[in-house]
Amino acid sequence: MSTPPAAEPAPQDRYLTIPNALSVLRLLGVPVFLYLLLGPRADGWALVLLIAAGVSDWLDGKIARWLDQTSKLGVLLDPAADRLYIVATMIAFVVRDILPLWVVLVLVGRELVVGACLPVLRRLGYRAAFTITYLGKAATFILLYAFPMLLVAQGGSTFAQVIRPFAYAMMAWGAALYLWSGALYAYQLVLASRAQRPGVVSA
Repeated sequence: MSTPPAAEPAPQDRYLTIPNALSVLRLLGVPVFLYLLLGPRADGWALVLLIAAGVSDWLDGKIARWLDQTSKLGVLLDPAADRLYIVATMIAFVVRDILPLWVVLVLVGRELVVGACLPVLRRLGYRAAFTITYLGKAATFILLYAFPMLLVAQGGSTFAQVIRPFAYAMMAWGAALYLWSGALYAYQLVLASRAQRPGVVSA
């Protein structure tokens, strides 16, 4: 049975940390990634950059816990970098006819719904946005690894033909989890509005 969100200790207000540096590097890589896909269509280099982004996404969370470097800025940067890569990849894939437009519209719609919840949370007196959930992280992780597979699957080699159904299956799985995590965040907003008490919302 679901319970109203409870308060959690707020992250420290630190800026110069290793996890934050990794997140900033990921953010700087987004326009480079888009250029590689849509300009020279250097899929090999774009693939390397996308894999590096996925690895750094996993690594900065581990480092933050190992070195106790969790920060308010990091809480904002980490999901922002993930979402920018996801949106940038989907835009490039639509332009190149790798993904249909409706898939992108559904996933972007999820982001708009979750984003619309944030000002409501603040009006209710909550100090911060949604805490990143395991389900949301899992969905992001799956999508960030489905995208390289989709890119590889566009080739004409035997390997590309073999990996293609697995790539699209992983994409569908990640998209489903992404939508479900968004629904959970929205449900937590309902619980928060009923609770009417300050804290950090967790889904």
